[in-house]
Amino acid sequence: MSNLDRQAALSVCGGRGFVVPEPVRELLAPRHVRLGESTEVRRLLPNLGRRMVGAWAFVDHYGPDDIADEPGMQVPPHPHMGLQTVSWLHEGEVLHRDSLGSLETIRPRELGLMTSGRAISHSEESPRSHAALLHGAQLWVALPDAHRTVEPHFQHHKDLPTVTAPGLTATVILGTLDGATSPGTAYTPIVGADLALSSGAEARLPLDPDFEYAVLSMSGEAEVDGVPVLPGSMLYLGCGRTELPLRAVSDAGLMLLGGEPFEEEIVMWWNFVGRTQDDIARAREDWMNGDRFGAVRGYDGAPLPAPALPAVPLKPRGRVR
Repeated sequence: MSNLDRQAALSVCGGRGFVVPEPVRELLAPRHVRLGESTEVRRLLPNLGRRMVGAWAFVDHYGPDDIADEPGMQVPPHPHMGLQTVSWLHEGEVLHRDSLGSLETIRPRELGLMTSGRAISHSEESPRSHAALLHGAQLWVALPDAHRTVEPHFQHHKDLPTVTAPGLTATVILGTLDGATSPGTAYTPIVGADLALSSGAEARLPLDPDFEYAVLSMSGEAEVDGVPVLPGSMLYLGCGRTELPLRAVSDAGLMLLGGEPFEEEIVMWWNFVGRTQDDIARAREDWMNGDRFGAVRGYDGAPLPAPALPAVPLKPRGRVR
């Protein structure tokens, strides 16, 4: 999924100096962003006070939207570099096309994982004949320097491992949780899991104390470490936890995101992750005037033009703690 912001700002993310080393309960409110004609997303990362969680650098939550009489998601071809995109649905379908020739329909609880590496472009759209509801999340994972120019590739995994407890099913999307490991390729110590809780369920999820974590609420009412987390909001949890108490007030859907704090500082702008402002400027120029990102065949529409780069040079960001 693209960042369609036409006033996209350059931002510095990552670095251990911005990680909270102990357990905290920091509730993050979303920013509402229009995505195409009929989709509005709630953007949780990057956030004013929190840029990354482990290698997770971008989190959008959308829906549930009634698109029965609407085109649904319509994101034209656009570029990515230096990151992985993670597509995750609770309802609906998304048709993925990319410049490698991939053509896949992603359905609920299936992993669509695109590793951009040095360069890729793709489009995302609701199929012409689509379900009435669309509900999901789109996330980006920053690639470490050793792998940020890896050859681009796309993975589609229909069957993912699960961890279960009374009233809880955790589907492992990326990385490892409680000994269960996703087949999706990961380049840093990371975890992403979809948590389905039954009404009244109480559970304690095992965590790695060296990871930092956050929980995104997708649906229903639940408490995370005693904090009510409503759909479309995210609770940042810091590091140093060995378990996470969960309680479902109703049937609820959550996403657990975590990972080893990202060592490197990165520069993120529009749909690119680099290390310097020059990296970003070259990528923009290559998208607008070159063939580095390839072409998406079969999409009915023009590619997405890049916004203008900010005229003011990037300034180092202040520490949040």
